[in-house]
Parts: sequence; C-alpha cells; structure tokens
Amino acid sequence: MMNNYLPEGQRIGTAKNTEYISSLKGLEYAMCSSAIVEAVALRCDSNMTLEFDLNGIRGIMPRQECVIPDSDGSVKDIAVITRVGKPVCFKIINIIEEKGIKTALLSRRSAQYECIHNYLCDLIPGDIIPCRVTHLEHFGAFVDIGCGVISLLPIDSISVSRISHPSDRFNIGKDIYVVVKSIDRDDARIYVSHKELLGTWEENAQRFSVGQTVAGIIRSIEEYGIFVELSPNLAGLAEYRNGVSIGKCASVYIKSIFPDRMKVKLVLVDVCENKIERSSEYFVDTANTLHIDRWRYSPACCERVIESVF
Repeated sequence: MMNNYLPEGQRIGTAKNTEYISSLKGLEYAMCSSAIVEAVALRCDSNMTLEFDLNGIRGIMPRQECVIPDSDGSVKDIAVITRVGKPVCFKIINIIEEKGIKTALLSRRSAQYECIHNYLCDLIPGDIIPCRVTHLEHFGAFVDIGCGVISLLPIDSISVSRISHPSDRFNIGKDIYVVVKSIDRDDARIYVSHKELLGTWEENAQRFSVGQTVAGIIRSIEEYGIFVELSPNLAGLAEYRNGVSIGKCASVYIKSIFPDRMKVKLVLVDVCENKIERSSEYFVDTANTLHIDRWRYSPACCERVIESVF
C-alpha cells in the first residue's frame, strides 16, 4: 500500500511534486484535486506569515495555517520561524489575483489534519513506518512521521547498545524506519521505537566469530569493564583499562561468545581517534513488512528474556 503522507522533504524533487509547482496550471490542478504539495519556505514576515516562490507565483501561508494549533488554539512563533529554509508540505486552498499578481494561499495545517485522519489514526502498535529525524535532544530524537507531525523516539528505544546521545546514532534529516510503540489517542501522541528493527542478539552475533579482531565503539566504562559496541544491537565486555574514553574507536579481539548468557567477551587491543559511522541496517524487510506483533531479542537458549510485545 502506497503511503501518501510522507515526512516533509521526501516529496521535493519527485516528478509529481515538480509537476504541481512548475506552473499555474499545475497549482490549480493540485488545488482542485486536494493534493499535498511541498516547497521550501523562503522567509517569514513580521506577521508570522511564511512566503514561498512557486516557480514565479507567490505562495503565502498565514500563521494559523502553519501548524495544527495547541489545545488552547495558539500557534507558537517558534513553530513558524523554524520552517524557514526547510521543505514544508501544504494544500493549496485558494489562488487569488490582486493588481495582476497571482498569489496561492497555502495551508500546512490542512495537510496535517488529513494525514492524521487518513493515515496516523489507523496505525496500531507494531506498525512499521518511515520517518525523518528532525531534532535531537539528550533524552531522544524527534521524528516526522508524516506531513510534519512529530513523534518522540526515546533514547533507550534507539538501539540495544547504550549511547550517550541520539547524535551517536542519527543526524538531523536522516530517513529511518520505526515501529509504533504506543498510541495516546486522548492526547493524539504516537510514540515509536527503533531497536526492534536492528536484529536480535543471535542475528547480530552471527556476524562475528571467536578469534576475530574487529573495530568497535566504546559506549560505557564501568569499574568491572568496558562495553564496546560491535553493532547497534550488540555490545561486548572488555576488561577495564585506564586512559580510554567513551565514543573512541577500539580494536578488540573476540575471546568468547556465550549465547545462553548473551555475553561476548573481548580483549581490548588498541584505542584510536578514528570515527566509525554506524548506519541503520535493518534485519526486517521494511519494504514488505508493515507490522510485527512481537520481537524477542534474547536467544531461545537464554533464561533471561528481553522482548517487545505490541
């Protein structure tokens, strides 16, 4: 099933979106067909109105049309001015002409309401959806799950391997997939997770073998040892050593692997300043798998059970 409610920025450059904004005829067709269109906001005036250049035709988006208002009906200035220079989705609600100049009246709010009612309201826990990272805080990443509607991805749901900050895993603008974790329908909030798509302990451990020396990232330093990330969902433990710090690249020798205890014992060989970039490699076919009911991280032979049930 095709998703018509993509995160903002994913329509820019597509043939259909280019067709809509390339001419007055295209804009009129988009208006009549109630299509969702995207363009980059060029400026914001003193009245908090966003302005666009739609291939020579002026587009304006009044303050109240820039975003779904808060519960008290207000729209914060920051919600408007932070759109400048970024792709913004909208529906064209009217095209007017004053003194021979045509102006398109745009509404992001209308696009968001449609996204919520026709797409997000039908989601249930366990659904796998695309999103785009929009903002990073120490407690998690904010992601656009459709038409600029934002969801929180908590830091402990990003990966099994512990990270100090979401920037250890993501950068702003990164397109990822997430699984719907829970839905608060009273407050219209959707919470998402990411680690369930990055493979189980066994799936990750199968990529390594005893006797290998591999590169990893130091993620945690404790009195009893140093945790080194081998992949986003797998870490091993090396003996404690002075002079190392979190975030550094480490070469480690794999001494032993114990599936029944979910343990990988490592020997720290060396530490260097090189940076390892970890991409989001999914163990779920996100193109064809739209839902999961449960995910068990721990091996069947392990007494300790780590799983997510949706």
